[in-house]
Amino acid sequence: MTSRSPLIINVYAPALVGNDHRTLAAVHGLERALPGLRLEWRVTERHRLAALPQRDAWLAEEATRGEFPMVCNNDERYPVMISGMQRSADEGAGGRPQLQVHAKLPLDAAVVAAVADVLEAVAEGAHAFWGQATPDGASGDIAEQIAPTLEGPPSPPRGLPALKLFEHIRAPEIPYYLGWLNYWSAAAAQAIGFPDPARDAELLSRSRRTASGGWVVQLTDAPLDLDNPAHLDALLRAYERFPEIGGRAAP
Repeated sequence: MTSRSPLIINVYAPALVGNDHRTLAAVHGLERALPGLRLEWRVTERHRLAALPQRDAWLAEEATRGEFPMVCNNDERYPVMISGMQRSADEGAGGRPQLQVHAKLPLDAAVVAAVADVLEAVAEGAHAFWGQATPDGASGDIAEQIAPTLEGPPSPPRGLPALKLFEHIRAPEIPYYLGWLNYWSAAAAQAIGFPDPARDAELLSRSRRTASGGWVVQLTDAPLDLDNPAHLDALLRAYERFPEIGGRAAP
């Protein structure tokens, strides 16, 4: 397998319903963002890879059953995959079911150069409320902001704030946490108060609007590395700026 550290993408969108084409849109978007990429393989029940000569028709059929099974590129030297998982209303913010789309790809120079396009393509294809893209190394520390401990509430490292469990956040438009690059739909940006030109000049210098009116907001120029004090400070400042994220704002 590759020795490159992977980039982890998660976006959160309305649950799949009926004849839903968003799975195809997310897959096609990821392929367009990385020219030459083809995700035309699936994992069988015996945990082996099988080619998908009719991939789009297969994904469309699976979507009618509320499924977004994993598809990948079958390249051990450069593995790329994307899949989705339905979250029940009991697990979703605001008591609403959601689709969580998850992708993993090597974090090399080509992906770093295209990362904003990749996140936007997957998020807008899924009609996501919000999402993020973060190197795997930083993702572990960020996950500890949410995970409860044996003693009770989360105990995150590095001075990061503790965040509420997903089901305790009042609305699906409110992001659960921050990442290196953040996708905020127009509704999510409104919910957290972004942008404020007077307060967000630095963030706006690394942000762009999307076709749907959302935003892709990048916290640091280089991939987020929480061993870098400047990167950790950027993440902490973003949490301070947006107390709604993670359900931390006073009701």
